[in-house]
Amino acid sequence: MAPSGSRSIKRGCQRVLYWIPVLFIALIVAWSYYAYVLQLCIESIEDTGEKVVYLLVYHVVFIMFVWAYWQTIFTKPMNPLKEFHLSHSDKELLEREDRGESQQEILRRIAKDLPIYTRTNSGAIRFCDRCQLLKPDRCHHCSVCDKCILKMDHHCPWVNNCVGFANYKFFMLFLLYSLLYCLFITATDLQYFIKFWTNGLPDTQAKFHILFLFFSASMFSVSLASLFIYHCWLVCKNRSTLEAVRSPVFRHGTDKNGFSLGFSKNFRQVFGDEVKYWPIPVFSSLGDGCSFPTCLVNLDPEQPSSPTGSNPANKSAAEGRQFPSKPLRESQSRLLTSTPSWSENETISKSKGSVFGETITRRTSYRNQNMLRIALGDT
Repeated sequence: MAPSGSRSIKRGCQRVLYWIPVLFIALIVAWSYYAYVLQLCIESIEDTGEKVVYLLVYHVVFIMFVWAYWQTIFTKPMNPLKEFHLSHSDKELLEREDRGESQQEILRRIAKDLPIYTRTNSGAIRFCDRCQLLKPDRCHHCSVCDKCILKMDHHCPWVNNCVGFANYKFFMLFLLYSLLYCLFITATDLQYFIKFWTNGLPDTQAKFHILFLFFSASMFSVSLASLFIYHCWLVCKNRSTLEAVRSPVFRHGTDKNGFSLGFSKNFRQVFGDEVKYWPIPVFSSLGDGCSFPTCLVNLDPEQPSSPTGSNPANKSAAEGRQFPSKPLRESQSRLLTSTPSWSENETISKSKGSVFGETITRRTSYRNQNMLRIALGDT
């Protein structure tokens, strides 16, 4: 009991320490509000029209900034669906086998019915020992959260949360509005900052708030601008921070642009199809976080795929997908759809004389479960 109790105390202390960066940001924002609203706008600005305009614009940006920051912090990261977890029998079977090819055979058998295309550097199935699950594409285990996070970008200490599929849009808006917040303060505070050095301000405590407000806002603007530009580049390329450091590995090899669908589709994956939701910190990203449309030069022969032919059922199913099943450019041979093309009874009929002269029927619980979730309106 003693070791367990000491571990609980240690975890509790770590949780408290993890909130220190968030508390620091909250104090800085609270002071900036006091310095800008009271000391600058109310105490120092004499023109009523200028004061009203500054306060209105400031509060709009401030509300959006705080809202996006709140959503980034308190949105729970999404974890892999239960279909990716090993069943009790699979766990026992895996434990009985020696480490090596025999275990990989078991994992490959399980992964055959799942939308998994990425591999480890050695070509093995990506498996998490701690969570006992097959990692979906773009999923990684966070050592801080001790969980597997869907489309994990990074663990951010300034929000005390993992930035991933569930809150990446909120994180982008947080960077945008925090940058606008700092730039607005810097621009409107500039003339009074100059007056400070030319002795144009009355000798009150407001002058020191104006001085430090300009310095802090301008310094944060530089760091936020560089971070925001970098993540804009990642969105345009459809990469996470982890994928920018280490390119994803597919069966045909490493491909840094494996998930890129072009600027428009890459952007809509994060921000959604409806323009009215783009600037608002509400969830509108496309997909379920477990599978992603992928541009592959060579399709994985071990994974189920949907044939593209003149079949009317296939044509109608393709029309309902979020991304059209067609190449983006000539150099790309195939574009997988944004939703898995696995059906409960998927029949591939080949004509006489073709390579496959038989009908293959695959039964997949993953698609059946997703269809049930959509029917029930579960997001």
